[in-house]
Amino acid sequence: MMCYKVVSFLVVIFISWPSGAQSPEGISLPDRGVCAHRGAMMTPPENTLSAFKAAIESGAHMIEFDVHLTKDSQLVVIHDYTVDRTTDGTGKVADLTLDQIKELDAGSHKSAKFVGEKVPTLSEVLEVMPVNIWLNVHLKGSPELAIRVARVIEEKNRLHQSFLACGMEAAKAAKSVVPEIMICNMDRRKTVAQYVEETMDGDFDFIQIPGEISKELKHFSRSLRESGVRINFVRSDVREEYEMLYDLGIEFILCDDVVNSIKYAEALGIDRHTPVF
Repeated sequence: MMCYKVVSFLVVIFISWPSGAQSPEGISLPDRGVCAHRGAMMTPPENTLSAFKAAIESGAHMIEFDVHLTKDSQLVVIHDYTVDRTTDGTGKVADLTLDQIKELDAGSHKSAKFVGEKVPTLSEVLEVMPVNIWLNVHLKGSPELAIRVARVIEEKNRLHQSFLACGMEAAKAAKSVVPEIMICNMDRRKTVAQYVEETMDGDFDFIQIPGEISKELKHFSRSLRESGVRINFVRSDVREEYEMLYDLGIEFILCDDVVNSIKYAEALGIDRHTPVF
């Protein structure tokens, strides 16, 4: 069977577009678009404020980032379970306090331009985000983490645009304290068909489909949309895949090189997203 590996492009939807997702304030969120994986991670260091600001400036419609709990139960945005790869320090995030993590340099490994960049907290990240962009919050930890993150998102008035990418146990924990929190199902199964079916049967708002995508995706995407589930795809930066992806019904694509991926989308007549703060 033929398989497609697929990418993404974007359509900007503002308040006047009736099919856009509406926040309580009437801000309209994109129906389709490019998702900046860990921010604009090709030049700035991933999961830093510089990466997120660059992604916003590029016109991204969604930004993905990862959240961990520190030793002293603070919420920090970093991908790995250790600080070794993305900072000048060593050790597990869970074994370090926030103060210890804030002493680390999270930019010098990328280039001299970013020397002194810090690992941000979840609150610091939310402060720089527009109100009209999707926030794809990937949880890296226990149900306790899910509860803490859900509460911060509620406190910061970001429920209309944020969703937690997590497993079933974490999702239940988050919804036990913030029932309105949106969830992306990350309990993936051996087959895409099973993953799609369980997502439609559960209380989920997003799905994040990985890997090679077959022609069956068109059927899956139609069923998911009918069930009210939005579709993310992980991930691609290949120009030729964009039109194919949207023909198959994908709504959002995670990409590592958001600056160039936005250009590919523009070439297809899809506008960059204009942020509202």
